Amino acid sequence: MTTPRAQLTALFEAALAAADPARVIPPALDALAPPAGRIVVIGAGKASAAMAQIIEQHWADHAERISGLVVTRDGHAVPCRHIEIVEAAHPVPDARGRDAAQRMLEETVANLSEDDLVLALISGGGSALLALPAPGITLEDKQSISRALLKSGATIGEINTVRKHLSAIKGGRLGLACRPAKLVTWLISDVPGDDPSLIASGPTLADPGTCANALAILERHRINLSDAVRHHLESGAGETPKPGQSRLDSAEVRLLATPQMALEAAATCAESMGLTAHILSDAIEGESRDVAFALAAIARQVADRGQPFTAPCVLLSGGETTVTVRGAGCGGRNVEFLTALAHALHEHPKIHALAADTDGVDGGAELAGAIIDPTTPARALSAGRPLLRVLDDNDGHGLFQALGDSLDTGPTLTNVNDFRAILVTAPTP
Repeated sequence: MTTPRAQLTALFEAALAAADPARVIPPALDALAPPAGRIVVIGAGKASAAMAQIIEQHWADHAERISGLVVTRDGHAVPCRHIEIVEAAHPVPDARGRDAAQRMLEETVANLSEDDLVLALISGGGSALLALPAPGITLEDKQSISRALLKSGATIGEINTVRKHLSAIKGGRLGLACRPAKLVTWLISDVPGDDPSLIASGPTLADPGTCANALAILERHRINLSDAVRHHLESGAGETPKPGQSRLDSAEVRLLATPQMALEAAATCAESMGLTAHILSDAIEGESRDVAFALAAIARQVADRGQPFTAPCVLLSGGETTVTVRGAGCGGRNVEFLTALAHALHEHPKIHALAADTDGVDGGAELAGAIIDPTTPARALSAGRPLLRVLDDNDGHGLFQALGDSLDTGPTLTNVNDFRAILVTAPTP
């Protein structure tokens, strides 16, 4: 691993390995006693099918008692024998997700007993995949609002607050339907701060938010609402089960993989290569280009002045930035970040970087992210794609595909949000 590109790629692979369901599910199962009754597996998210598969494999001795339904993103399904896997659209919901959510709520968790166990496998992406609108709200309403919020620059916390209050299944409603069975929720976190109630909009967890919160978010981002949606929120019809007010408080909740765990694994990998690793934060939010300008300034300070760290080192960070899409491109927060970073670094000879989404999909393209090096600005100009124009068009994916610098992992079957690594090489003697 003598090249910066190889080193950065190895760091990303280490982060993905730390969040692999095959690594995190077996220890959790070993600590969980099988029930006397049925084992009902439900779930939603980009990692949920892989999580379900590991449960079937690890609890093969209990196969005759395992059943369930899991919804995952198109292309993220894996074979299961006893648990039904349904694929649906993401990030804008579709009828497949709606129909699967309805069956999960009305059939899969119906008629359970106190002897049964419900294992809820929740990971990022589940909000769009469990798309059962509240009474009086249409799927088209939810699709329109989802598209508008995704382009508005709203944070994932804001988006999921809205989703919970327009849903018949999220925000703890699915959890209530599992009574009186024992409910255990296992989470792979993709949200800054790892708030369990925000991961996939917390379908099995009590929700501290309110309809008023959701309405304020929609108004702040100037989202057009149908009369039905506005009435639903203003009337309070969309209120969710609250902490301390439902039996959900006694349910078991466990975070199996988080952005911090992935960053720590990357840091360990960096140190094995002789690089000092510095984790800046696992929960960075804000416009991608603004975050890029700030991190570029820190990287240049390290490279030029040895402050606050000395090179060689790698600056690691996670979280979920946003892109307010105004151009003709498809966005993608990691490639937007890298485009702005490359511009702000001014071809600095000692700085390279990788940014990617750990689920393998960054924005509107089936690509995880990309890598930049000191030659990126000049090569972009030669390709007829000057960096500032790319930023204006929100077309980072077009740029990095043209340069051959895209990261194409395919579905990773996990999701611990964004991964960023800025490598500052050793100063010239």
